[in-house]
Amino acid sequence: MNILYLGDIVGRIGRKAVAGLLPQLKQTYSIDFTIANSENATHGHGLSHIHYNELLEVGIDAFTSGNHFLRHKDVFNTTFDFSKQVRPYNFNNKTPLEGTRVFKVKDKTLRLTNLLGRVYLDTVTSNAFDDLKNIIETEEKTDIHIVDFHAEATGEKISLARAFDGQVTAIVGTHTHVQTADERLLPKGTAYITDLGMCGAYESILGDSPEPVIKRTWTGMPAQFTIPESGTIQVCGAVISIDDKTNKATSIKRIFVIK
Repeated sequence: MNILYLGDIVGRIGRKAVAGLLPQLKQTYSIDFTIANSENATHGHGLSHIHYNELLEVGIDAFTSGNHFLRHKDVFNTTFDFSKQVRPYNFNNKTPLEGTRVFKVKDKTLRLTNLLGRVYLDTVTSNAFDDLKNIIETEEKTDIHIVDFHAEATGEKISLARAFDGQVTAIVGTHTHVQTADERLLPKGTAYITDLGMCGAYESILGDSPEPVIKRTWTGMPAQFTIPESGTIQVCGAVISIDDKTNKATSIKRIFVIK
């Protein structure tokens, strides 16, 4: 089985990038299931129901999120179907949706868990390490378990992966929008990468137009960030291959397409 996991989709240009390149990626890598981090998909902040459906239609099968999950009001609307969306598990337990969900992929069950880091982030209400341990010990067992650890600090991500090596199929990092080159199978078999990167504008700073980001970074003065609407695009992520007999990861390959 081959699973494609795309990094943070940023804005309209990111959604267009995914729509344009996903069919080719699916064909090239014989993809069975596609997951994407969607926390920046609607104008950079959260995921609207319209854009959720738009991304489903272009071929995304499941979504994770991050610290911007609550930035769009649609997640509070109980009439909207967000059944393919997973939000950070370690948010307040009154937060809409679920932090871990089970999906059917061919004849396999796949658990998708979303966790948020604590370093430089202030929205979590519980410890990601304790939460993942609890999920593994108490939730329904599945053939495959993939974890999106949405975190700022590389050391925190690597620590979680080392702590749970061999207990989950894969742990992928998201949030920084900068793809790392450390994809590997850990000693006990868990596939890992510190950050998948992002899908969006290539000539940008983390998906935003460079000028206002430079202004605020250089001067410390306020600047209104914008997301480019056109130009060169990038799609980043990874393909995780899983043995159909053992349900263990056999490889993880970085994807970085520029067009």
